[in-house]
Amino acid sequence: MKVLGIQRDERFSPNSVEKDKAILQAVLAPLGGRIVKESCLKAEDLTACDFVLNMGRLPETLALLKAERNRYGKIVNEAEAIAHCQRSRFTALMQAHHIPMPPTEGTKGYWVKRGDAAAQEKSDVCYCENAEALARQKALFAERGITDIVVQAHIEGDLVKFYGVEGSGFFFTCYPTDDGETKFGDELRNGKSHHYLYNKEQLIADAEQLAQRTGVRVYGGDAIIDKEGHHYIIDFNDWPSFSRCRDEAAAAIRGLLKG
Repeated sequence: MKVLGIQRDERFSPNSVEKDKAILQAVLAPLGGRIVKESCLKAEDLTACDFVLNMGRLPETLALLKAERNRYGKIVNEAEAIAHCQRSRFTALMQAHHIPMPPTEGTKGYWVKRGDAAAQEKSDVCYCENAEALARQKALFAERGITDIVVQAHIEGDLVKFYGVEGSGFFFTCYPTDDGETKFGDELRNGKSHHYLYNKEQLIADAEQLAQRTGVRVYGGDAIIDKEGHHYIIDFNDWPSFSRCRDEAAAAIRGLLKG
């Protein structure tokens, strides 16, 4: 069995390059597969592959995967699915299918996020304490050439990170403020977690529905749990690092290759 892993470009792995590479290695090691950086990916790398494990997000990578689609076997995640992880697109999907998410208006401040891609640097996701600050931040995004943005009202509560492999039964959650592991420090905005009770099975169902509708079988995301136990999904992305649950996730991902 020939298996190829595509490692995403470093711009899409802020503060997580080695962690992202590690999950690919964990999946591929028992299979004897190899890893290629997406910046070095060539059409011949895909020839006669039985499976392609794709973390890549560059437009060139996705175009190549689409162009060469009939020359290799199963791919996780598909190029079309990666496109659905554009923040504004999965936000629209959540709205259309009534998956819990923050409203656009609130009284506790706002989050403004680039909508055309996943966050590549800290300034791609910004907290604004009021409407005036929100207007200023929108202007700063525009100066950077970012006009596709998503605005969410800030919700007070516990931040829960979740990691899943669609249809596998694997789903892992954690509170990042418990272990202090953070990418940009935004996790600290609501302070230490209270561990509010919530319906985890419903969170799983909502995350799995989003995975199915986007086609992103290997996924991660963030949710806020308010003090009443309601959850709101605030982020969803393809191929997280699974650094807190790497071995279990790797086994679940390998299971996708058997189906």
